[in-house]
Amino acid sequence: MDMLDEAAGKPKDDADVRVGRRVRALRLERNLSLADLAAKAGVSIGALSQIERGMSSLRVKVIWPLAAALDIEPSALIADGNDAANDLYCVRADKRRQIPVKSEGIAKALLSPPGATLTGMLVTVEAGGGTAEAYAHAGHEFGFVLAGEVELVVDSTKYGLKAGDSFAFKSTLLHAFRNPGAERCQILWVNTTKPSEVRDGA
Repeated sequence: MDMLDEAAGKPKDDADVRVGRRVRALRLERNLSLADLAAKAGVSIGALSQIERGMSSLRVKVIWPLAAALDIEPSALIADGNDAANDLYCVRADKRRQIPVKSEGIAKALLSPPGATLTGMLVTVEAGGGTAEAYAHAGHEFGFVLAGEVELVVDSTKYGLKAGDSFAFKSTLLHAFRNPGAERCQILWVNTTKPSEVRDGA
């Protein structure tokens, strides 16, 4: 029995409806038609349509190829969505996800929702903390120092920045940063790459 057969006569489940809306929103943000996404994910157009309309549950075997086709983490498709306005375009202060980092004294909280093209982060650097080494990756980035001070090194040039200062550069340039002050530093940091690619030393 396929997904369409199972969906026949099945009442809509709130969770399925939320997931369906999320899949549709992500597809439209990427300017993909139903046929385009179905082809990329290796599922039928009918099955994908059923999922988007909340008439069929998103099965485990479909989650991974669908997430890959949308260029997101699989968890983004099935994240808890008790607040329907929270899972597509908003991230509540108490729902921020931590991004793993390799360096001591640095914490990165993800500010952007799963479907966002840009990766927004709240980067906290403790006094004396900083990246273990300079690193580079694809994309561009922008930052605004909210509190404290940070020493930013981009392409071997050092910049001393304080609260109110901002910066922007190509991520392909080797860069590193550290907090030379005695107080915690916080930076609003925006990156054009996925969260999994912006870890320290990635």
